[in-house]
Amino acid sequence: MDFHGIDLNLLAAFDALMDERNVTRAAVRVGVSQPAMSAALSRLRSLFDDPLFLRSAEGLLPTPRARDLAGPVSTALRQLELVLVKKPEFDPAEAVLDFTVGLSDYPAFVLLPALVNALEKKAPGVSLRVHSFSSRDSAVDLLDAGTIDAAVGVPPTQAESRILTRPILRDEFVTIVRRDHPSARRGMSMKAFLSLSHVLVSPEGDRHGLVDEALAQVGKRRRLALTLPQMFAAPAVVARTDMTATVMKRVALHSAARRNLALFPPPVALPEVVFDLLWHRRNDTHPAQMWLRGLLESLAQAL
Repeated sequence: MDFHGIDLNLLAAFDALMDERNVTRAAVRVGVSQPAMSAALSRLRSLFDDPLFLRSAEGLLPTPRARDLAGPVSTALRQLELVLVKKPEFDPAEAVLDFTVGLSDYPAFVLLPALVNALEKKAPGVSLRVHSFSSRDSAVDLLDAGTIDAAVGVPPTQAESRILTRPILRDEFVTIVRRDHPSARRGMSMKAFLSLSHVLVSPEGDRHGLVDEALAQVGKRRRLALTLPQMFAAPAVVARTDMTATVMKRVALHSAARRNLALFPPPVALPEVVFDLLWHRRNDTHPAQMWLRGLLESLAQAL
């Protein structure tokens, strides 16, 4: 196809190179040989008078010009695809396939049971694989590699045009103590908060977290007695000790120790935590992928 002297197949090659950051993988995706993709890259460089992609140890790195082109080119190709290619409808009740979803610890805790239940009822032929990740940028690497179909986690540190995101899940922090602890009767004032020994949740093992940053803003410090790599053990620890912890509200409410806990607003201002649904642009219009993302979003909204 030719449009005012521009071969639209070159734009498809550019889109694949932008997504895959690798000539060989881009060639496989477009359905051409590796030499043909290399030739397409050479023609693209001449067409736009820019290197577009620079080789590095991490793969092809897009130039600023390539980043400017990525969004408009991808949007134009998706619109053409919608007009020219009739996609088969996806029937979850009849589908037999595998989905792989990346979930950080918190979405796995609050969302996974509902997701498995929904698949069992609506798509009995669908198998689910869950891929865990802890670093917020790991989801981008997994989506780039095609290891996962979608992810739910804290937004990446840097926006990437090839990675699409939408916030679907929010939670707030609460401070918890044992229900029969004296502080549970008096209320969680700043004085009471600072008089207690604290459980810190730190995936990296740091001795400093969001609460400590907020306390530092008002010239205060707390005493740390225990550091955990994730927060799901914290409610059980607090329920059997004189310690306190500040955790996300659903973690406390869904804990098996919930009946032995008292929940309070933290005496310092803490930000709301937002979890995004993330997916790769290459899967944006695929019917099965769209259904999966819609299911994840509806389940999150139901929470």
